[in-house]
Amino acid sequence: MADLQATLDSIYADIQPRIGEGKVGDYIPELAKVDPKQFGMAIVTVDGKVYRVGDADIAFSIQSISKVFMLTLALGKVGEGLWKRVGREPSGSAFNSIVQLEHESGIPRNPFINAGAIAVSDVVMAGHAPREAIGELLRFVRYLADDESITIDDKVARSETQTGYRNFALANFMRAYRNLDHPVDHVLGVYFHQCALSMNCEQLARAGLFLAARGSNPTTGHSVVSPKRARRINALMLTCGHYDGSGDFAYHVGLPGKSGVGGGIFAVAPGIASIAVWSPGLNKVGNSQLGAAALEMLAARTGWSVFGD
Repeated sequence: MADLQATLDSIYADIQPRIGEGKVGDYIPELAKVDPKQFGMAIVTVDGKVYRVGDADIAFSIQSISKVFMLTLALGKVGEGLWKRVGREPSGSAFNSIVQLEHESGIPRNPFINAGAIAVSDVVMAGHAPREAIGELLRFVRYLADDESITIDDKVARSETQTGYRNFALANFMRAYRNLDHPVDHVLGVYFHQCALSMNCEQLARAGLFLAARGSNPTTGHSVVSPKRARRINALMLTCGHYDGSGDFAYHVGLPGKSGVGGGIFAVAPGIASIAVWSPGLNKVGNSQLGAAALEMLAARTGWSVFGD
């Protein structure tokens, strides 16, 4: 661990000539405005030490990474009953595909594709108005990161609401199959706002540290989930966290992780550290091009891959 900052510095030096690679997600107009020439990375170890490089303190829209935190909340509410409404298998299709949903009678393949995350949002809403469910998520993430300054970017949420036609289609489709209990516009209001969570790399790595530490936050001493549940969330991230690029990410990086079209990737080295990396340019399957490259370098230089060094 003593050389971890040096390792991070060397990765940053190798990445710097490539900063700006990839294509910024432009199907959400507000994300299209983000400068692609940015790169940040932060590591928080289970003993509470923080290592960072580049633009690690610039907040970005975490987008689908928020699905990890919503999944944690939903499992806390309904436990294993959640899996009656959402599957646990990799999709092999685009994150916003409707084809698979029709084939499987309105049951999304996993909680990290859009349809699955919308169903998870519906579960978290139970007994709450949309505003209350959004507030619950924001409080939870602030609690995990021990940081009250984390916010939701209303401009991004509004931008998603105005252009999220595919998500409306997915939600209406699930509603037709009775896999949503609440009105579609209410559920999507929650979903769009959760995706608009704005965090920097250090905040994100801190928020996800419980998944690296058997379900507890070692810096605060708070138990978040059981060790078994932490292990299972990590398993889902490893197999489904990068949409139809999940197998490729597991092959090259070998860490549980979750990407977002804002250019962020959250990853976990179980028992060691949580990692957040951000670079807005995306590859062809919608994952951060340089974020994935940096994590591959990190796994290779530290031996942190869950499959061995």
